[in-house]
Amino acid sequence: MRKKKQRAARPQEEAGKRIPTTRYNPDYREGLTAQQVQEHRLHGWENLSVEPPSKTAGEIIHSNVFTYFNLVFAVLGVLLCLVGSFRNLTFLPVVIINTLIGIIQEIRAKNVLEKMNMLNAPHAKVIRDKREWIVTSETLVLDDIVVFSAGNQICADAIVAAGEVQVNESLLTGEADEITKRKGDKLMSGSFVVSGQCHARLDAVGEDSYISRLTVEAKAMGEGEQSEMIRSLDKLVKWVGIAVIPIGVILFSQSYFYNNETFRSSITAMVAAIIGMIPEGLYLLASVALAVSSMRLAKQNVLLHDMKSIETLARVNVLCVDKTGTITENKMSVHKAVPTKEYRKAREKDEESGEAKYPSLSLMLGDFAAAMSADNITMEALKEYFKENTGKKPVSITSFSSTVKYSSVTYEDGAYVLGAPEMVLREDYPRYQGKIQQYAQKGYRVLVFGQYHGVIDGKALTDKVTALGLVLLSNPIRDKAKETFRYFAEQGVAIKVISGDNPETVSEVARRAGIEHAERFVDASTLKTEEQVAEAMEKYTVFGRVTPNQKRQFVQALKETGHTVAMTGDGVNDVLALKDADCSIAMASGSEAAAQAAQVVLLESDFSCMPSVVLEGRRVVNNIQRSASLFLVKNIFSFLLSIFAAVFMITYPLEPAQVSLISMFTIGVPAFFLALEPNKSRIEGHFLTNVFLKALPGGLTDVLAVGALVIFGMTFGVGSTDISTAATILLAIVGFMILYKISLPMNALRRIILIGCAIGLVFCGTFLNQWFALSDMSTKCIMLFVVFSIATEPVFRYLSFTVEKIREWYRKMRGREPEQTYPELPDNER
Repeated sequence: MRKKKQRAARPQEEAGKRIPTTRYNPDYREGLTAQQVQEHRLHGWENLSVEPPSKTAGEIIHSNVFTYFNLVFAVLGVLLCLVGSFRNLTFLPVVIINTLIGIIQEIRAKNVLEKMNMLNAPHAKVIRDKREWIVTSETLVLDDIVVFSAGNQICADAIVAAGEVQVNESLLTGEADEITKRKGDKLMSGSFVVSGQCHARLDAVGEDSYISRLTVEAKAMGEGEQSEMIRSLDKLVKWVGIAVIPIGVILFSQSYFYNNETFRSSITAMVAAIIGMIPEGLYLLASVALAVSSMRLAKQNVLLHDMKSIETLARVNVLCVDKTGTITENKMSVHKAVPTKEYRKAREKDEESGEAKYPSLSLMLGDFAAAMSADNITMEALKEYFKENTGKKPVSITSFSSTVKYSSVTYEDGAYVLGAPEMVLREDYPRYQGKIQQYAQKGYRVLVFGQYHGVIDGKALTDKVTALGLVLLSNPIRDKAKETFRYFAEQGVAIKVISGDNPETVSEVARRAGIEHAERFVDASTLKTEEQVAEAMEKYTVFGRVTPNQKRQFVQALKETGHTVAMTGDGVNDVLALKDADCSIAMASGSEAAAQAAQVVLLESDFSCMPSVVLEGRRVVNNIQRSASLFLVKNIFSFLLSIFAAVFMITYPLEPAQVSLISMFTIGVPAFFLALEPNKSRIEGHFLTNVFLKALPGGLTDVLAVGALVIFGMTFGVGSTDISTAATILLAIVGFMILYKISLPMNALRRIILIGCAIGLVFCGTFLNQWFALSDMSTKCIMLFVVFSIATEPVFRYLSFTVEKIREWYRKMRGREPEQTYPELPDNER
């Protein structure tokens, strides 16, 4: 081991954290010593991320406490204290409890997900003290010798010390070409190994390399990438936040200066109006429900890199799946090797001449497999099946590449290749096509083994290949594959099978897995233009011979036609498509690069759990949508009643305590329980439109009933205190009508919620009436109240009917998307 004389530079941003340290250049077989590792660690040269992947507990508390609406509530609370209206501070405990619930649930979710992340963090194989260790990538230090093989993401900038790999730097450069890296070449963090294996010395770690920013970008949602639901809530909160201040000023000015109310009464009325307009619990409810869903999925061994994917999955209408690892088990077995006529002729010549140039086909394949590293499931299967070999020594090897679709071993007497028939045989493929298709139609994956009459350079083959044998491999179909795909068919989710294998093989496997229209397949190598790709995505179900870049094209083509696309994968060649999909799902048993690029990771690599993940998404979105309409009823009512009060120059008729009472028992408590209920309904339409149209009849009913009550009360000389009490009870009646309608169809839990809230409201109104500013009503007020309470039911019913008719008309005007049709294909396209 040799020490380097230079000292590591001390970055400005790391001042106080890192100190200069000695650089080492260890032998790749020995690695750093424990003492050298400890030295780098103490000096701060570990491979730590530039920023944490999630918020700290302090940041969670800060973000929940110091919000715009909490500031508004604080100001309103101070104003009420100044005028001595302490009983109207009843909204503050609700705000505090909501904030605490948000903090507790978010911290709980953070802790659960951090434990999951810790258990499933990216790991690396490192050489230290002449031994091989498996450690998390963040515990690596400068100058560590790391072993990189196919599927690994380069976790820090490194220099190849021994071996050879092909890497994809598309995440850095945008170019999908595979680059061969040999001794002395630099490996860039954020790229990933496609094939081969090498030992590399880490040259830049932590924030000095690209990996921290790339990992955060791959995992976290950037600005503008929020789900539709959160985006809609943000928009609602923004506009309400802008509106409350001018409305509050207008209401106070009108009450105090024009209606000659006392300062206390004017402040109280203004606070009541603003509290009614603020959806204080809605955003919190959505955050809590998403956090609870993340925890539920974590218990099912499903890891979410972001919560956006819960909603997106629930809205998916096209699911792109790979054959291997999704439809089939992530393992492969060799069925047999079939010699070709050329091989038999060569053996006959050997026997006639007495030479032994061509031993048995199984021995030749054994030599080939022995020379290769087991960096993919195909090679693992070959090594397992072809154990016997002649011990022939290779001169050079080329690992399998998903771009050229072959691997090779070169000996002194020539080069041999193994790969996809179309790519290996090229112009000679038609001679073998019939036989290959016979095996492919039985579900076998067919590889061609042959002798190459040229020089291997890692690029597409150009010289002649003499085919010596066909290797037949197969993947067992997953146990619950049929059940899983039947579920998606019932839910109207179209399946697209995208694979690098022979399209006929993939089609047969897809048919056996129960995928609808699996007989409609196409060879992706024939799709040359964007128009052909777009047309094929609508026409076909199975796509074979797909390149990594084409997978990305397919996802983009589906998104451009308005589909919400989920992409599953477990291989290195899936990473680009995973990053472009609306929702990406990776198998943990697959490549590390795929797991890091995906939003959802199935830790047990069991695709059959996907229906439960989709159902969880539907549960949370549908329930939040239902609960959100409860909140919006209050907001619509308060907003319209404020305008009504301003136009007719009357003082807002409610007090803050009364608004809090109604909100608690007709909105807050039931919304929380309803948001956590099972819900399997399909999500249709846009979130804000759905919520607004559900809330509109209730909000209008409230405004008409309370507005009419106020006008008639003033006409008949009913006191403002009586009107305020009557309006509160009237709002409670309408609130329970809305709650009943939203809860349909009723079940035991919903009945308990409804009855429990009604009892709670009656109890507070009877025994705590002074706290909530409720008083005995005069005879005139009771008569008016009875009339308007009877009128609320038909008004609510007819408004609901009218809104539904308008909604149906709107749907017809927009037009529904035509159902996907599958025209009959000619035989030559099947």
